[in-house]
Amino acid sequence: MPKTAADVVKMGAEVKMVDLRFTDPFGVWHHFSIPARELTEELFEEGIGFDGSSIRGFQEIHESDMILIPDPGTAFVDPFLEVPTLAVICDVHDPVTRQPYSRDPRYVAKKAEAYLKQTGIADISFWGPEAEFFLFNDVRYGGSTNSGFYFVDSIEGWWNSGKELNPNFGGQIPPKRGYFPVPPTDTLQDVRSKIVLALEAAGVEVEVHHHEVATAGQGEIDVRFAPLTRMADNMMIYKYIIKNVARQHGLTATFMPKPLFEDNGSGMHTHQSLWKGDTNIFFDEAGYAQISETAKYYIGGLLTHASALLAFAAPTTNSYRRLVPGFEAPVNLAYSQRNRSAICRIPVYSKSPKAKRIEFRAPDPTCNPYLCFAALLMAGLDGIQNRIDPGEPMDKDLYELPPEELALIEQVPGSLEAVLEALEADNEFLLKGDVFTPDVIETYVAYKRENEVDPVRMRPHPHEFRLYYDA
Repeated sequence: MPKTAADVVKMGAEVKMVDLRFTDPFGVWHHFSIPARELTEELFEEGIGFDGSSIRGFQEIHESDMILIPDPGTAFVDPFLEVPTLAVICDVHDPVTRQPYSRDPRYVAKKAEAYLKQTGIADISFWGPEAEFFLFNDVRYGGSTNSGFYFVDSIEGWWNSGKELNPNFGGQIPPKRGYFPVPPTDTLQDVRSKIVLALEAAGVEVEVHHHEVATAGQGEIDVRFAPLTRMADNMMIYKYIIKNVARQHGLTATFMPKPLFEDNGSGMHTHQSLWKGDTNIFFDEAGYAQISETAKYYIGGLLTHASALLAFAAPTTNSYRRLVPGFEAPVNLAYSQRNRSAICRIPVYSKSPKAKRIEFRAPDPTCNPYLCFAALLMAGLDGIQNRIDPGEPMDKDLYELPPEELALIEQVPGSLEAVLEALEADNEFLLKGDVFTPDVIETYVAYKRENEVDPVRMRPHPHEFRLYYDA
């Protein structure tokens, strides 16, 4: 049963502190805490103030006052803090108008769900992201005017096979050989299991966990599908719990898409379906891969708007170290059943109508899940509304196509700068129903350009010294 404000107040009687959490436009959780005695039912109506000008992408200094209103349905007991603490995810509101704040990503997600109902196409969307990550034993990085470096390490890394570890047990994972080995090769089984138990205790249901393809501690934990905003909440909890369990075990977790050279990166393949009542409207027993015409149009929307979508779905400069043509990355704007080389895949594990869904494979876990899922939904709905034909499916290995055939398949842009430009040129589909607003898009793009694109573009890359120092 969904938790009410009264339920959460009762939960607060069992703890000492209450932690109020919210998400900035770029997907980072922020928080502050209050004594448990301050948790009253009135708090869920009146909210509590904070300085919005100190959060990137939010307010200017002259309009800094904002309020948080806790959502009782998100409350869970934090499993990591020594002082018993109840965590609650909040919505951001304006203190003067009492209206939800346009740049609160959780509000964008809620508006996307409301717009779906408004269209009459479906009542609810379900989401199932598969976020990959690395657990390293050590990380160091830095840079200045005259230097720049990074270093990551894992006892599983193939480069440690000849290192004196006193003792070195061997059995390190070769490049691209990390998929499903049993312990002791998989050294992280118990760590991932503890992550799963912590997720379930926080109300996030898990379906499976396993080692992923890359050497050096790559893993994946798949959570059970949920409605859009709830799944975005779950992904914030997911990253928080993984990072904290890792730290408890002397490890460091990263969701960077490409922390290692010459091995697989971390993606977040995102499964999605639309339902009207108890009916999955993506299913049609007679259709290609048992998908309906509606589902095909939804795919058409994803393919048509893919370049703009990546500004939210693959939102870092590092994302495009993973999304590189010619390698095992979903860069080809095509769809197919089973085929992992297409950007849109239709899983065929089950013939059940309930299981029919579309998997969009380009996102990675550096994204803000509220904005990413909302943008994907809006693109799919635009495809349905405009009956966008995605063309014929590509049931062949797109990586092995002859050059003349591959040239006919459009690919995603190759940089963060390019997808930001694509978002500026193609965003009307996001503005429908006032789901995304111009200020959200403009603030997001400006921040990304100034704080990510330009600083990376202007800095010498360490490999450039190997290429050019003796020129």
